[in-house]
Amino acid sequence: MSNIPETGRTPRVQIRLVVIQVLVFSLLFTLGGRLWYLQIRNGQEYTDEARNNHVQQVVQPAVRGSILDARGVPLADNETRLVVSASRTALMRMKDRGKGVLTRLAGVLGMTPKEVMDKVRLCDSKTPQPCWNGSPYQPIPITDEATTQQALQIRERAEDFPGITAEPTAVRRYPAPGLAKTSQVLGYLSPVTDEEIEKAKDTNSPFLRSDQVGRSGLERTYDKVLRGKAGVTRYEVDNLGRVLGQAENDPPRPGSNVVTSIDARVQAVAEHELHEAMKAVRKETDRVTGRPYKADAGAVVVMESKTGRVVAMASQPDYDPNAWVGGISGKEYARLTSKGSNYPLLNRAIQGQSPAGSVFKVVSASAAVRAGYPFDGLYNCSSSYSLGGRSFANFESKGHGPISLGDALKFSCNTVFYALGHKEWQRDGGLKPHKNAHDWFYRTAHDFGFGSETGIDLPNEVTGRIPDRQWKQKFWEANKDAWCKQGKKGGTYVEQIAYESCLEGNQLKAFDSINFAIGQGDVLITPIQLATAYSAISNGGTLFEPTIGKAVISPDGKKIEEITPKARGRLPIDAQTIRDIDKGLLSVVEPGGTAAWRFTQVGWPQDKIPLRAKTGTAQVYGKQTTSWFATYTEDYTIVMTISQGGTGSGASGPAVRNIYDAIYGLDDEGNQDLKRALLPKPQKGLPKILPDGSIDAPTIRPYDPESQKPEKEGEGEDGQPGLAGPPPVWRD
Repeated sequence: MSNIPETGRTPRVQIRLVVIQVLVFSLLFTLGGRLWYLQIRNGQEYTDEARNNHVQQVVQPAVRGSILDARGVPLADNETRLVVSASRTALMRMKDRGKGVLTRLAGVLGMTPKEVMDKVRLCDSKTPQPCWNGSPYQPIPITDEATTQQALQIRERAEDFPGITAEPTAVRRYPAPGLAKTSQVLGYLSPVTDEEIEKAKDTNSPFLRSDQVGRSGLERTYDKVLRGKAGVTRYEVDNLGRVLGQAENDPPRPGSNVVTSIDARVQAVAEHELHEAMKAVRKETDRVTGRPYKADAGAVVVMESKTGRVVAMASQPDYDPNAWVGGISGKEYARLTSKGSNYPLLNRAIQGQSPAGSVFKVVSASAAVRAGYPFDGLYNCSSSYSLGGRSFANFESKGHGPISLGDALKFSCNTVFYALGHKEWQRDGGLKPHKNAHDWFYRTAHDFGFGSETGIDLPNEVTGRIPDRQWKQKFWEANKDAWCKQGKKGGTYVEQIAYESCLEGNQLKAFDSINFAIGQGDVLITPIQLATAYSAISNGGTLFEPTIGKAVISPDGKKIEEITPKARGRLPIDAQTIRDIDKGLLSVVEPGGTAAWRFTQVGWPQDKIPLRAKTGTAQVYGKQTTSWFATYTEDYTIVMTISQGGTGSGASGPAVRNIYDAIYGLDDEGNQDLKRALLPKPQKGLPKILPDGSIDAPTIRPYDPESQKPEKEGEGEDGQPGLAGPPPVWRD
C-alpha cells in the first residue's frame, strides 16, 4: 500500500487533464484553421489545381477503308510507312525543352533542326504551318518517310532519343493502277479543323483532332464509312502532365471499303485518250483565229446506259492526289489553285460548264414534237436564216432543202432549229409573252435534266444554266445597275451592249430563242448532264441519278450494303419520239452524217455494235470553239468535250473511237477479239474481300494503244478466268 494520501493525487490528475484538454483544443483549432485556409481562403486556387488533375486521351487512328474499282483493284488504299513521332509532353519535361533531342533527331533524318522543331510546335492564330493542330498529348509525326536504317538508329539509341518513336503506320496511298490517276473522282484528305470538330461534337460521328477527312471526290462523299472509328486510350494526368494511370482503352475499328463502278482499265484509257486528243488538237490551226487551238481543258464520261453507273470519268488538267498525303506544301497548293495551272482540282465532268452547241439539238427536236411539229415533217434546211436584218448561217453555209427532224440531226442543220425556235417564240407572244406561254424549248431542256444537278455522288456539282424568262428577269435585276453605269448609246460594242441590257435586259428576245434552239447563247451544260440525257435516250427514257459508289463492304467482307441506281424521272417525250430521235442519231454515223468519217467509214462494225452519235461545236465569245461529242451503244454512253478544241468529231471523235475500241476489243478494221476487250458487257458482280481484309483483285498494266498482240485471259486468285487477265492493250 502506498503511504501517499489520496487527497494528494487529485490536483495532479486535474492538471494533467487540463493540459490534455488544452492540447486537444489547440489541435482542433489548428485543424479548423487549416481547413478554413484550404477551403475558404485559398479554396478557388486549389479547386483550379484539382481540375488540372484530369483525363487526357491519346488517339490511335483507325485504318481508313479502301476505294476499289468494280473488280476490286485499289484506287485508294493504305501503305505501311515508318513514321517517326515525338512526344511533346516528354520533351517539355527536359531542361532544354527537348532542343537537344530534336537536334540529334534532325541529323538522323537529314533535316534541319528548325524543320523538326517547327513540326512539334502547337498551332495557333499566329503560328504558320508547319505546326501541330492536334492534342499536345498525342504523338506528333515528324516524318512518314523514314528509312529502315533511320528507324533502327532511333530505336537502338533510345537513350539519345527519349520521347521519340519510330513505328510502322498506315498512310493513305493513291496507287494509280494502270496509270489511272482518277484524281478528281477520288479527291484527297487533309486534317480536320477546329470548326469541324465543334460542329460534329454532338453528332453520332464526332471528329478527333487526329482525324484526316475527305475534302473532295469520293473521299468526301463516303468519308463517314471510310474513316472508321479511332481508338482512344484515356490517361489520368496531373497538372504537370504526368501520367497517374490508365483510365480506359477503346481499340480502333477500321473503316469500310467502298466499291465503285469505275473500271481502272477503262479509266486509264479514258485519261490517256483525252490527254492525247488535247495534245493532238494543239498542233492544228484554228481557221477562225489563225492560231493553234489552245485545248486548255477537257472531260470525258463513260457511263452504263441502263443504270447510270459511271465506268470512267476523266478531267484535264489533272493532278497527283498523293501530293496531299502527309500534308501538301504551300508551293504545291499554290500551283494547284493558280490560274496558270488552269485549276486542276476542278472536276470538269461535273463542274465544267459551257454552251452545248449541236449536241443540244436532241432537246430542241423533242421540244418541237411536244409543241406539235411532226418528227417526219419537212423543214427547210436553208444555208442561212434571216432575223432582224441579220443573217445566221448554217454550218459552212450548206443547205439541204426540205428535210425531217431526223435528217436535221444527221446533218446538224442549224437553220431548221433556228426557224422552229423563232416560231415558238412568236406563238408564245414574243416580247409580250402570253400569261400561259408554253415555252416548250426551255421547259423541255429542264425536263431533260439541264439547269439542275444530276444528283451524282460527288460533291460540288454545278447546275449549268437554262436561260428561260425567269432566269432573264433575275439576271437583269442583279446586273441592271452595273449595265446602266457602264452602258453608252453609240459607244463601243461592249458599251452599246451594256446600254441595251440596261434598258431591256430582262426581255426574252427572238435572238435569244433561235440561239437557244442550237444550244448557244447563255445556255450552259456539264458533261455529266449530257451523258445522263443521252443514256436516257439509249435506255428508253429513264433519267438516272449517276452513281460511282456501287457498294460499301465491311473490312472483313461479311457485311455488304449495295448502292442501287436511282431513277429521278423520265424524258418528257413518248416512246415513239424516243425511237425517232434514236434513229436520227443512228444516221449521224452513217454515210452523210457528221460523225461517219470517225466510225462507219473507217471500219466500225455497225452491224454488230450499233452506235449512235451527235457532234457539237459550241461558240464561246472571246474564245475558240468548244468540241462536244455525245455517243451511245446498247450498253455504254460516252461524252467528251475539249474547251477551245475545235469541232466535235474533229477533236473528240478519234479519242471516243479509241475508247470504244478498247472496251469492245476492236482493231482498226473493226474486227472484234473478246480476249482483247476490256469490258464488252458491264461488270455485274462485286469483288471478294476475304475475312483477313485482303482483296481478291486482279493486277493491271499501263494502257498501250499500239499493242495488238492477243493475250490469254488471265486468272484471278480463285482461278476464275477473266478476273485478272489484262488484255493486249496493256503493257508493263
